[in-house]
Amino acid sequence: MRYLILLLVLFCLPACADEQPAQSVQPNILWIVGENFALDLGIYGAENVHTPNLDSLARAGLLFTNVFATSPVCAPSRSAFMTGMYQTSTDTHNMRSHRDDDYRLPDGVRPLTHRLEDAGYHTANITHIGDLEVGTGKLDLNFVNEGPIYEGSDWASLKDNQPFFAQINTPEAEYDIYDRKSAEKERVLWVGEDWHPQIATPENVSPPPYYPDHQITREEWARYLNSVSGMDVRIGWILEQLRRDGLAENTIVVFFSDNGRLEARGIHWAWDMGLHVPMIIHYPDGVQAPPQYERGGVNDEVISLLDLTATTLQMAGVDPIPDMQSQVFLGEGADSPRTYSFSARDRIDETVLRIRSVRGKRFHYLRNFDAKDGFPTLNRYKEKCFLVKPLMRSMHEQGALTGAAAMLMSPLPEEELYDTEADPHEINNLAGDPAYEAQLTEMREALEAWIIETNDLGRIMEPDSVVAPFIEEMDAWFGTPSWAKSN
Repeated sequence: MRYLILLLVLFCLPACADEQPAQSVQPNILWIVGENFALDLGIYGAENVHTPNLDSLARAGLLFTNVFATSPVCAPSRSAFMTGMYQTSTDTHNMRSHRDDDYRLPDGVRPLTHRLEDAGYHTANITHIGDLEVGTGKLDLNFVNEGPIYEGSDWASLKDNQPFFAQINTPEAEYDIYDRKSAEKERVLWVGEDWHPQIATPENVSPPPYYPDHQITREEWARYLNSVSGMDVRIGWILEQLRRDGLAENTIVVFFSDNGRLEARGIHWAWDMGLHVPMIIHYPDGVQAPPQYERGGVNDEVISLLDLTATTLQMAGVDPIPDMQSQVFLGEGADSPRTYSFSARDRIDETVLRIRSVRGKRFHYLRNFDAKDGFPTLNRYKEKCFLVKPLMRSMHEQGALTGAAAMLMSPLPEEELYDTEADPHEINNLAGDPAYEAQLTEMREALEAWIIETNDLGRIMEPDSVVAPFIEEMDAWFGTPSWAKSN
């Protein structure tokens, strides 16, 4: 009988192992944050880019198509996904606010990394792998009094400090936006003889129709697309080093952007190009994937970038945090998919505008609480670094703009509604069309409910004494256009 029992046990063990692929250790988690990118990768169908590393990661992982940042600019967006709370609920919604005061996060709100450290994770914000610069170390949070956000910055320490949560912020696309000195020249992006080619040129690109077809427009568009290709090379270094260090099989890789595209009508604005961000999540074979995960699949549910916080905690095995606004979109007990993603634009630099966005799978609603000049509104950073903006201002004065480019120079309406399937560039405002009245009403009411439920603090304007130093700072950095000095 003893031998029979032993035989049964021996036969059962492999089968039981197959049935119970238990995860013995917590997985490592790596966030790769592409700064200021929209869905401009080859895997999304973008042209004039070369992104083999991210495309391969998506084919081996899960690609997300409807992810939206909570803000169209870095600091408020990062303040949200690093806490799991809307920036408008925590008073971190104005750009680079609370940098020199005694502000603290509300009770019960903590940085994501602190929660992960409590769960046994080593946290690191990586800048280099050996001599290779892979990240900027950027934080850019609207809270500075919570203690160190990360424990370290050394890639070499990760192998000896597992499980780890590491973040890498790639330096593209703003690599030359301030001085533009690298322009369209080739840049060495690899050690040795491996050069990164410039895929996009002013001659082969097709900028969006809300810009004039002009050499300046084409040069800016090519520069941006080439920064996408450059970022992909850098990501190749990171993924290769994971493999070399034997970390790939136990590391979940998450790629996303902090806000939308680095273009004049993108970043800072609550249209899709300021909010719609890429996301790829890859579970390796050594980590048990959640039930929603389909290798090589596509997820088209509406997801707020805010939801990355709770989902990352789920990956680490941390129990849900009561009252956290972030939702879990992957894992056991995941929350129901969102109907809408909500986003907010408030003061950015010296420019005070309050805009709210409600995005569903198809329709996009915007409420402009300040019906000011819209796209032409003065922002010294944008005037200096996005040459298409002063170009359009000049052409508009000359009566040389037509079509969507001319429309972009008009003041903002109180409400906007776009069918993003039929009108992906968001040019045809349907807010006044009776055929879409029901859709408009539904999304308007959804926004009004969200404002109340989340206690949107954007209704409380900053005093002039807070805004004035930003005017002085931006003038010192970028200057003030002559037309603005005379107004």
